[in-house]
Amino acid sequence: MENGRPPWGRLCRGLGPRHGLGPGHGLGPDRWGTRDDAGGPLPGGRFGARLFGDSPAGARLPWASTAVLTVFVLVGTRFAGRNQPDRVDLDALAYTLLLAGTVPLLWRHRFPRTVALGTAVATAVYLAAGYPYGPFLFSAALGCFAAVVAGRRVAAWTAVGLVWVSHLLVGHWLYRWLPPSGDGPAPWGEQLFLTVLVVAVVAVSELARVRREQFARMRAERAAAARRRADEERLRIARELHDVLAHSISVINVQAGVGLALLDEDPEQARTALTTIKAASKEVLGEVRQVLATLRAPGDAPRSPAPGLDRLPELCEQAKGAGLAVRVTERGRRPGLSPGADLAAFRIVQEALTNIVRHSGSRTARVGLTHLPGALEITVDDDGPATAAGRAGDADTAGGGNGLVGMRERAAALGGTVEAGPRPDGGFRVHARLPLRPATPVPGVPGSARAADTVTSTATEEES
Repeated sequence: MENGRPPWGRLCRGLGPRHGLGPGHGLGPDRWGTRDDAGGPLPGGRFGARLFGDSPAGARLPWASTAVLTVFVLVGTRFAGRNQPDRVDLDALAYTLLLAGTVPLLWRHRFPRTVALGTAVATAVYLAAGYPYGPFLFSAALGCFAAVVAGRRVAAWTAVGLVWVSHLLVGHWLYRWLPPSGDGPAPWGEQLFLTVLVVAVVAVSELARVRREQFARMRAERAAAARRRADEERLRIARELHDVLAHSISVINVQAGVGLALLDEDPEQARTALTTIKAASKEVLGEVRQVLATLRAPGDAPRSPAPGLDRLPELCEQAKGAGLAVRVTERGRRPGLSPGADLAAFRIVQEALTNIVRHSGSRTARVGLTHLPGALEITVDDDGPATAAGRAGDADTAGGGNGLVGMRERAAALGGTVEAGPRPDGGFRVHARLPLRPATPVPGVPGSARAADTVTSTATEEES
């Protein structure tokens, strides 16, 4: 150049993407920021997380990257000054200005707006003082980058605008009155290059900001999905525990009452009641242990198969031990049911029989299974009437029971329906329809599916 300025391209070599991106600025629990808060990997790996991630106020300062940039600016500017004899020699003020443009970058993540403006002012004063050109512009570029990524876009644009305008004024107007003496106007090609460089810095910064917002949105979505899965699993376990405990405890309660009443008058019958209590308690302990095992070993398959309609005779025997005679009729050819449908059908029958034992005066129940093309219909009837506890409610049902709620949830998860209510001729009926086809999830309802009919209940007996 005619005024001794070196080519700008020479000043852009040697600064890789690693500069200004020290460790400790990642996202989530991973120290390097390679994973999000839900444990999933972030796109772009370690570099992408360190580049676009948040840096909380309590994070470590980027000492390493700032030190590297500071040494690069000082050494690079001193080396570039040897080829610019027409510029003012580097002195104490020059090094002070160079340090003023790099040292504040330590706080670029905590105070991005102040750092961006501060580095821009230091760069503008350095240009006005007539010192040699060099890589000092990288400090202002990094300050602008940090401000844009942090969302301080106005401050960042103001900072790069300040550098651009100061270079324009010094190079084409104020050079007459500013050192070095005898300096001429800067070539317009140099100003054009600086303009392209400014646009590139702003564009890269905006891209980084967009990517950072995408990472934040992905983390939020992953965390929400993890919470939904946890809620669904919690509801499933609560449903299983309720169904298992409600039925078995009802049988144990009835048999305990029989044993107490007949302990003196008929010891043999009391012994039978105690035997039934022992068998029921052993079974419920096994099923509760199986449910709790899923909490201790997440992701592992259950050690024993989930109950299904093949255990219906065993369920009827338990109900018989509680004084309830159950007659089962089955129409149609039973298809191969999926594990979810088989378990749901069993639990619905179990809960219906438990409600009869607890809330109905009837000692007989009828269970009807109708296998239709693509659907299974379950009907459980009793002749009533409701007991005093069933009419007035007990301590468990006063606050709203979970028995019929659990039935509805199980059926809805398969796209089915449950209707429960008194029959016109007396008694109570529970009718469930389970489609044997994939169901469409219902938006906003964890673990549910869209059913063809609305799930309704006109129950007057208390839910267990």
